[in-house]
Amino acid sequence: MLSLAVVILAAGESTRMKSKLNKALHPLAGRPMIEYVLAVGEHLSAEKPVLVVGHNAEQVQALVGDRTLYVRQDEPLGTGHAVQQAEHLLQDA
Repeated sequence: MLSLAVVILAAGESTRMKSKLNKALHPLAGRPMIEYVLAVGEHLSAEKPVLVVGHNAEQVQALVGDRTLYVRQDEPLGTGHAVQQAEHLLQDA
């Protein structure tokens, strides 16, 4: 049986959005954007998604709670680096 690991990248600084709020927390149709992504991730896999957080991580974690496993990308070194932060959680996936 194949398994699917879901990694959600939410570590960005929202620079292009010109906002201090993490982009994943910006509302879209009355809900934070991360809620839509989490719903898809939870639908695709029985395993908890891995959420890569960085900028304003505490705000994201307060909203998401224990619905995901967390890893931090403390230094914003790009998308590939963000995925690498989750690698250790995906070893057995």
